[in-house]
Amino acid sequence: MDTPMLKISNTVTLDENEVEIAAIRAQGSGGQKVNKVSAAIHLRFDITASSLPAYYKEKLLSLKDKRITKEGIIVIKSQQHRKRELNRKEVFERLVKLIGSVAVTQKKRLPTKPTKGAVKRRLHSKKKHAAKKQLRKKVERE
Repeated sequence: MDTPMLKISNTVTLDENEVEIAAIRAQGSGGQKVNKVSAAIHLRFDITASSLPAYYKEKLLSLKDKRITKEGIIVIKSQQHRKRELNRKEVFERLVKLIGSVAVTQKKRLPTKPTKGAVKRRLHSKKKHAAKKQLRKKVERE
């Protein structure tokens, strides 16, 4: 039987066997079946031991994200839904989104200069403001 694959991008996929999943009891206030059902999902994914390309591993390990431990393990928990299957699906979606986010490169910002007219208008308004303040000053008598 083929193991399900998570699609990260067009070229990168991840085997679901590399992800460790545990069903746990959800936190929070109680209700019916709260102490009987383990509907929340706890996901652990070891970045260094995964089959991800080196570029992805490098970028993920350099991320400042509270979901990534010092040992390089991604920990994601979902207890949003009442059904285990929905929480499982959400956890995988969050993992794919996190891994996919490192592949997007930020466009380099080009510094811009203000136009001559904008500089002129700014200096003119500064002079007007300074003149107004000057008029409010106490008059010194000689």
